[in-house]
Amino acid sequence: MKIVVIGGTGLIGTQLCNNLRANGHKVLAASPRTGVDTLTGEGLEQALQGTDVVVDVANSPSFEDAAVLAFFQTSGRNLLAAEQKAAVGHHIALSVVGTERMQDSGYFRAKLAQEQLIKASNRPYTILRATQFFEFMGAIAYSGAEGNCVRLANATLQPVASSDVALTLANLVEQAPANRTLEVAGPDRLPLADFVRSYLQHNQDAREVITDPAATYFGAPINDCSLTPDAGAIVGSLHFQTWLKTTAVQR
Repeated sequence: MKIVVIGGTGLIGTQLCNNLRANGHKVLAASPRTGVDTLTGEGLEQALQGTDVVVDVANSPSFEDAAVLAFFQTSGRNLLAAEQKAAVGHHIALSVVGTERMQDSGYFRAKLAQEQLIKASNRPYTILRATQFFEFMGAIAYSGAEGNCVRLANATLQPVASSDVALTLANLVEQAPANRTLEVAGPDRLPLADFVRSYLQHNQDAREVITDPAATYFGAPINDCSLTPDAGAIVGSLHFQTWLKTTAVQR
């Protein structure tokens, strides 16, 4: 099959393209860097010619509320229209666990808008919602930094390795459109603060992690259900502590 991966040069996209090529597929890693821009439409029609499956793992370059909403809405409309014209048989999109529960966050509002566009398009689709990537722990720690400590909510998290997300997407490419939303998460379910504490210790960062019930998650309230999957989620195989052991220390 010919597969076009939108955002194919990013964290997930690069791994996904490698997995798909290893499975014998013809793969185009589409991004502005390779001449395909879903925001402007540049190169999109040509890229989708003869395409069987499109996987959209692109992310907004800005997380500011208005900018991220504009990105996902504009990009989504352009991409779905081009897929309709090219008769693409399956649209797969990567989203985030908890979109409907985290609507105080502009990013999650934008991801929900993206999902709604897909469902309203009448295109055959599968949406895969993932929990937070292991690789995002540094950003979470930075968000709660206060001098010599990191102040975080103690809500439950079930993060996942980006490699497990890429493997799940590669499997979905070879399946018929589900026309529904699936979820993928990691095997470890612990308080958010525990993951960040382990991450800091691995990186020889001496800052103390303090739990605060009033702390938010990038400005949005969070509880044990906010970012954790429902029953029946796909569960990745890589444990957080195993991932840390194979990850270079970040300075």
